[in-house]
Amino acid sequence: MIDVDVQLASSKEEIPPIEQLKEWAEVALKQFHTDAEIVLRIVDIKEISDLNKAYRHRDGPTNVLSFCFEKPANISIHLLGDVVICAPVVQREALEQSKSFDSCLAHMVVHGILHLLGFNHVKETEAETMENEEIKIMRILGFANPYEQCIPIQ
Repeated sequence: MIDVDVQLASSKEEIPPIEQLKEWAEVALKQFHTDAEIVLRIVDIKEISDLNKAYRHRDGPTNVLSFCFEKPANISIHLLGDVVICAPVVQREALEQSKSFDSCLAHMVVHGILHLLGFNHVKETEAETMENEEIKIMRILGFANPYEQCIPIQ
């Protein structure tokens, strides 16, 4: 069973309905798991900035952070972790690139989930693999190639 707990902690009014956010996350997860649980949290600048400082030691906001759950060996739960997305940063990126907020937000959902699943973009070969998975999932969701449509902040 796929379980996505969506938490809206952003004052941004144009966020898609919770059901839409869940669907995007579920589609991404189902490409790799039949049993998985995540928390998807949509936040504002202050919260993402605080998390970025505390966990990445970087000042300022970012678009998405993923926090993998490190499960003890003797516990059998399917919690993968948390994906935290900053709605105002994603909105700014969409506006700067003349792209839809929904497509950029869906991309950040997919991108964050792939990080929970162990994908990375540190090395060029890893980045290519991750980007190919993002493109495939975004197409399933009905969106164009996100690297032609939405470029994440580094």
